[in-house]
Amino acid sequence: MGYYVYIIQSELDASFYKGFSENPLKRLQQHNNKEAKFTSSKTPWKLVYIELLESKTAALLREKAVKKYGHERIGVLINSPKNILSQFIQNE
Repeated sequence: MGYYVYIIQSELDASFYKGFSENPLKRLQQHNNKEAKFTSSKTPWKLVYIELLESKTAALLREKAVKKYGHERIGVLINSPKNILSQFIQNE
């Protein structure tokens, strides 16, 4: 079982939401089904970043750090080797 930090982007206004999940694809569905109050007004969302962490603690700490990132730093992160989005989707 893995622990993931993910970033989704609103297709409505291009804003970002950063979170933690054990199943980012299922979590994306929850965001798009308006099951998450904070993101419900900006649907639809698309996954733009997934990072695998070795433990829940590491993932929660990473999520806390990523939540402080601005748009420019998020862009760098999305284009970095840490982003396993393409590999993750292929394996699901």
